[in-house]
Amino acid sequence: MSPLIQGTRIFRRFSNSGGIPKGHCAVYVGESQKKRFVVPISYLNQPLFQDLLTQAEEQFVFDYQMGGLTIPCKEDVFVDLTYRLRR
Repeated sequence: MSPLIQGTRIFRRFSNSGGIPKGHCAVYVGESQKKRFVVPISYLNQPLFQDLLTQAEEQFVFDYQMGGLTIPCKEDVFVDLTYRLRR
């Protein structure tokens, strides 16, 4: 299953929990201590975000135990990526 399809299913599953606005989802980012980010689901269509999901999937198994998608990358890498996607 492609990371995009898997990510879409994950985001649908968790998009209505925890006071997350419609069209957004919670993503937990960090290597040891996780920080919660709420991002637009439209990021799933962006090649940069898809690359991040692919790398996370290849290096680690996706973790859903925090109530959302956990991406084990450095927080500053994720912040930089989302900054570029907003532009």
